[in-house]
Amino acid sequence: MEEERLKSLFEECFGKSAETVQALPGAGSNRKYYRLTDADGKSTIGVVGTSAEENNAFYALAETFAERELNVPKVYGKTEDGLVYLQEDLGDTALFDAIKKGRESGGAYSEEEKALIAKTISMLPAFQFDGAGEGVFSHCYPQREMDRVSVMFDLNYFKYNFLKLTGIEFNEYKLQADLEVLADAIIAESGDTFLYRDFQARNVMLKNGKPMFIDFQGGRKGPIFYDVASFLWQASAKFSDELRDEMVDVYLKSLQKYKSMSREEFMPKLRLFVLFRLLQVLGAYGFRGLWEKKKHFVDSIPPAVGNLKKELALGSCDAYPTLKDVCEQIIAWQDKRPKARGGIRVYSFSFKKGIPQDSTGNGGGYVFDCRGSNNPGRYDEYKPLTGLDKPVIDFLEEDGEIVTFLERIYPIADFHVQRWLDRGFEDLMFCFGCTGGRHRSVYSAQHLAEHIHDKFGVEVYLCHRERGIEQLLK
Repeated sequence: MEEERLKSLFEECFGKSAETVQALPGAGSNRKYYRLTDADGKSTIGVVGTSAEENNAFYALAETFAERELNVPKVYGKTEDGLVYLQEDLGDTALFDAIKKGRESGGAYSEEEKALIAKTISMLPAFQFDGAGEGVFSHCYPQREMDRVSVMFDLNYFKYNFLKLTGIEFNEYKLQADLEVLADAIIAESGDTFLYRDFQARNVMLKNGKPMFIDFQGGRKGPIFYDVASFLWQASAKFSDELRDEMVDVYLKSLQKYKSMSREEFMPKLRLFVLFRLLQVLGAYGFRGLWEKKKHFVDSIPPAVGNLKKELALGSCDAYPTLKDVCEQIIAWQDKRPKARGGIRVYSFSFKKGIPQDSTGNGGGYVFDCRGSNNPGRYDEYKPLTGLDKPVIDFLEEDGEIVTFLERIYPIADFHVQRWLDRGFEDLMFCFGCTGGRHRSVYSAQHLAEHIHDKFGVEVYLCHRERGIEQLLK
């Protein structure tokens, strides 16, 4: 149905048929993306969304920005209900991908990578000033301006979706009072400029080396400092303090065309928004990572907390004593968490929620399907338990199917672990999946991790993903 709607719109816009419709990998939203190609090889991107208002915001903003000569994709047409539209194909290379080598080397960016980063942030003031005005703000969704209510939404998102999930104890009344004061300080900096809101390396595409900007439909009227903080303090980018300083200078130089502001005036205000942005993204990482167990977001928490630690050292939280105490506890909480960087990793998971992602860049590993063995979850007395509980362990071992299953896996694992040791490899992953990630997969992952640890005396990171349990066997 979606493909037919896309083909129909394509023919309506271009007067010819789309020969192929290829589904593209999903992003962080509910929108689905497709590449449509005609007989001459010309391609365009089709978007199917669940919110007509959000789609219409992107469509209207893209048209307006293009008229103002900002680097955004062309929009070709949309369906009457606003749920489907076509836009220019910008290719497959995001800035985030283009600077991958520097990011994966811990922030040792090459001169070429730095040049791309500088080119991108130098174009930000044009969006903020040329992209502002009533003709833009009237299209913004879900609201036209960053107001106090939206700021408190973000701060409470941090409190409820990250802080409470860590189990850290805090005085909620005192914390709320600090967050209210912080919100007042943020709103005091509001201006008549366009706030992109999600200005980050994944939302910048490179077409023939030229930065092109996407995913601005959540933008609104707001202060200039937010987007600088969002871009330079993106946790996964791993920008060094020196590179950030350099890029702030690039931004300020470009800003002079629109507004004169010294570095001494700019930096204290920027620090305020760095703190705000860090709290906001921790809320997102908490919900997507600690609650939904999505590995990309779990892996983003340590660098975000590292950025928070630096902000505390700079005094960004000194005006908010309870928030400062909470942030110090977050840093201590992160320091105590098991580290999952390389080594031998063993996971249990639910196939319903997808196979655990490899975060090392090596790819591969072993995935074993435990669903062929008898399922304790079919019996009421075992449903609330896991593969770590004795009644479930007794059931599985008396039944014997899972034991036979593991007896065939141990020799495979032993061979590969020995090779891993002999050749000095850095990463090896074993994953066990079942229906719910509760009984059979948990039992199997636990037993294989203990088997490897006991036999080879190596450190093993164990994660029962759907149960939210991490363990480091040393």
